[in-house]
Amino acid sequence: MNKIALFLIFSGSIISCQPRFEKEITSIEIEDHIAYLASDELKGRYPGTPEDILLGDYISSEFKKAGLILYEKTGIQHFGIATDIEAGPGNKVTFGDAVLEFESDYTPFSFSASGSAESEVVFAGYGFQIDQDEITWDDYADVDVKNKWVLLFRGVPGEQDGSSPYVNHSEDRGKALLASDLGASGVIFVSGSSFDAKDQLTELKGKQHPLSIPVIQITRASADQLLLAAGADSLAHYESELGSNLKAISFLTGLEADITVDLKPKEVQSANVISILKGSDPSLRNEYVIIGAHHDHLGMGGEGTSSRAPDTVAIHYGADDNASGVAGVMEISEYMVSLSPSRSMLFATFGAEEMGLVGSKYLTENSPVDLSMVQVMINLDMIGRLNDERQLQIGGIGTSPGFKQVLDSINTNYNFNLKYANEGFGPSDHAAFYAKDVPVLFISTGAHSDYHTPLDNFAAINVEGTREVLAFVADVTEALANQKERIAFTEAGPKVRGSSKGRRGGITLGLMPDMTYDGNEGMPVMAVTEGKPAGVGGIQKNDIIISIEGKSVGNIYDYMSRLGQLKEGMDIVVTVKRGEDNLDLVIRL
Repeated sequence: MNKIALFLIFSGSIISCQPRFEKEITSIEIEDHIAYLASDELKGRYPGTPEDILLGDYISSEFKKAGLILYEKTGIQHFGIATDIEAGPGNKVTFGDAVLEFESDYTPFSFSASGSAESEVVFAGYGFQIDQDEITWDDYADVDVKNKWVLLFRGVPGEQDGSSPYVNHSEDRGKALLASDLGASGVIFVSGSSFDAKDQLTELKGKQHPLSIPVIQITRASADQLLLAAGADSLAHYESELGSNLKAISFLTGLEADITVDLKPKEVQSANVISILKGSDPSLRNEYVIIGAHHDHLGMGGEGTSSRAPDTVAIHYGADDNASGVAGVMEISEYMVSLSPSRSMLFATFGAEEMGLVGSKYLTENSPVDLSMVQVMINLDMIGRLNDERQLQIGGIGTSPGFKQVLDSINTNYNFNLKYANEGFGPSDHAAFYAKDVPVLFISTGAHSDYHTPLDNFAAINVEGTREVLAFVADVTEALANQKERIAFTEAGPKVRGSSKGRRGGITLGLMPDMTYDGNEGMPVMAVTEGKPAGVGGIQKNDIIISIEGKSVGNIYDYMSRLGQLKEGMDIVVTVKRGEDNLDLVIRL
């Protein structure tokens, strides 16, 4: 056999071993990607797990095969996320000579601050201070709780069936926040026998924004021990009095408590996966089009994961949410390589979206490209269930004036039933980019009854429909990547439905909080809706709300609790931090 023949055979064997890519977006590649991403092997793609690492490696390898430039040579942009909280070694509870045992006699709440205080214990019943809608109750009328531990019943009788008129004021965090407002050193909760027969201590589960004071729960036996040592009656006596007389009962016990809460966030590593395709036009190469989708899901589900089947511990496959979108990013990246678009492109899949857009927010704060040069971010989230009506939902149309014309024109070749929404904010990763004044398009085939359940599996995916959606998105991407004119940004803030009532009938100010903020020094404002109370009163995007009516706001949980205390028609003072200044703004509800 001559050398030429050997060379041809050898060359052919190399070519046959190399990964093959179709220039066009194909159903078989989409099927392969979604089948793997939604497989038993990846166990629901929960952030911080070994499966999360496998997932990142898979996506980065696909980007590399497509010929893209990987971020930092690996494609992996690591970030830490606190998914849980755990007890440190310093937890301690003593009442006089009695020393309580951790986990058997007491536990801290997940929203407790870490800290210590040694002070007198005050009994304050249910911990209500209500003068609203003809309901009046004040457990604090006859006692000063400043610099004292406050012993409170959890909940309220009738909470389970909603029969109590006080059920809207029974939430643990809200009660503890009120005690904090009144200057308490900390809060000691105990369950009432009439509505918690198990006397079950709260679990340290899931990281929550902490209050400014320590908060613990003790068993009823421990509470009785405290009260009897102080010469007071048993817990059952006061529970009966509160239940039968419907009146506040509060008193100083005279007993000192020495309590330390020691909690530490438990951080895991997750990641975004990023790759870049450099543009072919020297005059447009420094501008970018971003295509993104979140790659995480709910793992095995269960409490605290936003599963719609919280009692079911099983793989939440997330085939539509959002293996479909990730498959789309990989397919479109491969396709765009073959087209050599004028503008550069950044392809990204985001971690920890289900935990509050953590990955996309991290990318926008640590972007490998100048965000001011990003022309559009296209977000693919749940694109795998195109229905018989061929309905395709597209958000963010109002964030650039030319979007609708481009989409309508391209749709003449597809005949989708396009459902447009103007606003740039929404419950997915594009929101993080819109907050940075980047035009966005949010593309989805819509929600369904299998959402956030184990039934969102590969068998339910419309593979051919997904291919059509991705072909449409690829054509839109190509048009925007090659458009000579800069893509203008226009603000299309969140639409707050209703006049002044929220979804649960509460007050809203007409603003979009920063859901990803993980601190305790105020609530950042991501956007403000024109014409709503916040906008009319002067609150601006990027302000940090630090108090409402003189009561501190450390985070979104505090903010929601404060709103729950307001009524329509009130004039309130909202204090915001703007730059280095604190401003008091009058807001009419």
